[in-house]
Amino acid sequence: MFDSLRLRGKEFGIVFADRTILSNSRLSLEASEYAREMGKYEHFHDRVFHAYFTKALDIGNAKILCDIASECGLDTSEMMHTLNDGCYKLRLDEAKKEGLKIQLTGVPTYIISDTHKIVGAQPEKVFTDILDKIAKANI
Repeated sequence: MFDSLRLRGKEFGIVFADRTILSNSRLSLEASEYAREMGKYEHFHDRVFHAYFTKALDIGNAKILCDIASECGLDTSEMMHTLNDGCYKLRLDEAKKEGLKIQLTGVPTYIISDTHKIVGAQPEKVFTDILDKIAKANI
């Protein structure tokens, strides 16, 4: 699996490390919601992905998330306070319900015109084929 992932990533200049652990990403998802509210979601999100996929760090670890948050200019004390209070748990529970409803099986998942689903990192041709199919059906 890692060989395939590294080969796929190489096309886009992405380096994937060997994974020795599978992180519980719940805490990082909650921290991402904090970053979103602080206007730093994109930067935080990119750093979390880099930490997990390239550096093979445990993004379920609060210390690692605080280090990432600090790199992004976020207030780590405030972030941990909101995470400990469970401020984002309901939001993530609702997102999980939505994921179950649409039968989400992997990320990223793209849903096009409410009828076509593309799961995972796919070549551009997969997208263009589906868009062509939709365009032809609407003519």
